[in-house]
Amino acid sequence: MGNDLFDTAPLDFTCPRCELPASARFYGPCDDCRGSMRATLGTAAREIEAEAYEPKMNVVPNAIATKD
Repeated sequence: MGNDLFDTAPLDFTCPRCELPASARFYGPCDDCRGSMRATLGTAAREIEAEAYEPKMNVVPNAIATKD
């Protein structure tokens, strides 16, 4: 069994963003469009501090469990 499952040949298609002819392994924006989107839309990764998880106490103890 070889790599016959995936066709790695480039596809010829029209870029969905700029409508120019493109050739790539996967359908999507061309290299120029991807570069411009990374420059304008991309941001650097940042650390986000989240609050500590505290589970809600929805369960009310029953009378037997609280009996002394």
